Amino acid sequence: MTDELAHRAGSGRLEGKVAIVVGAGQSAGSGPDDTTVGNGRAASMLFAREGAAVLAVDRDERSAQQTAGLITEAGGTAAAAAVDITNETQVALLPSICAERFGPPTILHNNVGIGRGDRSVTSMDIDVWETIFKVNVTGMVLTCKHVIPAMRAAGGGSIINISSVAAEASTPLAAYKSSKAAVNALTHNLANANFRHNIRVNAIMPGLMDTPMAIGGHSSARGIDPDELRTSRDKMVPFGAKQGTAWDTAYAALFLASDEARFITGVILPVDGGQLSRIG
Repeated sequence: MTDELAHRAGSGRLEGKVAIVVGAGQSAGSGPDDTTVGNGRAASMLFAREGAAVLAVDRDERSAQQTAGLITEAGGTAAAAAVDITNETQVALLPSICAERFGPPTILHNNVGIGRGDRSVTSMDIDVWETIFKVNVTGMVLTCKHVIPAMRAAGGGSIINISSVAAEASTPLAAYKSSKAAVNALTHNLANANFRHNIRVNAIMPGLMDTPMAIGGHSSARGIDPDELRTSRDKMVPFGAKQGTAWDTAYAALFLASDEARFITGVILPVDGGQLSRIG
């Protein structure tokens, strides 16, 4: 973690809160020397640094445990849970797992998203479409379905959904774009449904980020050198001609999770170095 944002000291902005971070593990990077951090892991570590107890949730138990281990090694409070968010039986256990370890959840951070195999509608295998929607949208519906009642019973909280600028920007990836647009619509729906329950629901649309999944996954799929991919992606970012990092997304999530954002709900926040400002 060489990014300066990774080393800032905490100030207790989430003291006393309990966070479920879904997708808290991360995929392999672009090589053995890749030290970049993924969005879910960065959010987990930052939430804990700011005082929250974190339940790090991931389908990959080992990766979730690594995230929890990094937090506890740094003096924070965390535990790991292996849950496949496309399996409702497993998701339904999340509130009780959280309550047994730390108490009822007051923050839900939905970070899971995939796009593997995506392409234009006319050349796409329909199974790819269905899988992407099952993970990116239905999985988020399931976590909200089962965590929101516990959050309501606790008196309120904050939900942060990770979307993407692909929801609004031009991209050849039909399923990923459509699924992220659905995440934005779901966020608006949930925000309106939970005003009276003191639950705020917002989404973040990251732009081009230097994360293990973005660089490692795309460079492997396209058969190009990771550094070459980084260079080409950097050139596409208006602000500073440099991609963001997972810490940029995590700090936006921290604000939305904190009481500083107590009057903000239903917002879709771009964290994209100005990419969407070019539209319109």
